[in-house]
Amino acid sequence: MTHPDKIEIRGTLMSDKDLSALTWMRVGGPADWFFMPADEDDLATFLAALDPQIPVFPMGVGSNLIVRDGGIRGVVIRLGRGFNGIEIDGNRVTAGVAALDAHVARKAAEVGVDLTFLRTIPGAIGGAVRMNAGCYGAYVADVFVEAQAITRAGERVTLTADDLKFQYRQTDLPDGWVITRATFEGSTGDPAELVARMDAQLAKRDETQPTKDRTAGSTFRNPAGYSSTGRADDRHDLKAWKVIEDAGMRGATLGGAQMNPMHANFLTNTGDASAADLEGLGEEVRKKVYEHSGIELVWEIMRVGEPAGK
Repeated sequence: MTHPDKIEIRGTLMSDKDLSALTWMRVGGPADWFFMPADEDDLATFLAALDPQIPVFPMGVGSNLIVRDGGIRGVVIRLGRGFNGIEIDGNRVTAGVAALDAHVARKAAEVGVDLTFLRTIPGAIGGAVRMNAGCYGAYVADVFVEAQAITRAGERVTLTADDLKFQYRQTDLPDGWVITRATFEGSTGDPAELVARMDAQLAKRDETQPTKDRTAGSTFRNPAGYSSTGRADDRHDLKAWKVIEDAGMRGATLGGAQMNPMHANFLTNTGDASAADLEGLGEEVRKKVYEHSGIELVWEIMRVGEPAGK
């Protein structure tokens, strides 16, 4: 097997790539290697040739991610141009993983397919599938048909819902596997009504969430009241922001990190936070909430990589 820079590729490969500018939080150290494949064939060839001992981390648009200050050992794979197409056939929508959730929702609505719940979810389709993203009582699991992926060994596979085992804010995708596209099936709706619904959702989001601040979306999962697919959670009374607020942690700070005053479940980089500040404040919130209510909050933001100095 082969070192990354010895593999013949058509895409882009860089060493010691700074990842901070690629995450919404704008923090994090470098990746040992950073690969942007030209297409699925390029990705499959690269993974098949890559030394199996070298870790692989698929990275989307960094909307729900903290990269630690020491960076990521191994290869970060980011799918960009060539992986953002959207095809619609009847009520089925197939989207590349780099297609933004909001763009998929808009394109589907134009032809009367209801995937409106995706409109306010930050990020791209790959992360939405991986995390079973959802809001307003609808989840990826509700509309998912299948996904195409490349395994760590470079094999092409089709994944069903049974393969992914959708749960609340997670799936069972094996380490190193890279989803390349996914197919969804939405219900039929009037295009004008779907657009109006999305506009209302956006207005509600902007009224209640700090959409102009540097955040990574919801920091912690809502602590209780969900089914195996997560459908019930958005309607449950017990919310992460409420238990954080009850523990006195709304607006709490550590270095440049803050639990947003507008919405207590939004961890925020106020300008000069390190990844250590952000993760440290999150852990302090978890501690205070547990001391106050006995509830153990679970991170929704993915944290990856090594601390500084490692």
